[in-house]
Amino acid sequence: MTILGGVKAALSSWDNEGGACTPQLQAGRAVPVDHPPSMSTELEHLRARVIALENLVISLLAQGSERPRALGREMATFISPRPGFTQHTRTLAAATEMVHLVERAQHFQHWVEGERLV
Repeated sequence: MTILGGVKAALSSWDNEGGACTPQLQAGRAVPVDHPPSMSTELEHLRARVIALENLVISLLAQGSERPRALGREMATFISPRPGFTQHTRTLAAATEMVHLVERAQHFQHWVEGERLV
């Protein structure tokens, strides 16, 4: 399958972002797509940058007061779907990930204050 063909196939399944709920994604399986080597390399670089940014956000939240962590939790609630609206898998996952980042930062807060990590 060509990249253009794969993109067209993916876009054809989206109906008001409903493509995020395909059976493969609900089951946690990625849909196999053939990427050229350069695209795979770029995806690996992007993954590394996301990991670096996550760890940077955790370190910054760990050094701050409770207010930025509370704001992070509040923002996670804000991006979660409102009652009566469609719950998109990616939005729910993003909100959950935000809460996890705040919790991980709270774990490291004691280390920043000089205590040993356990």
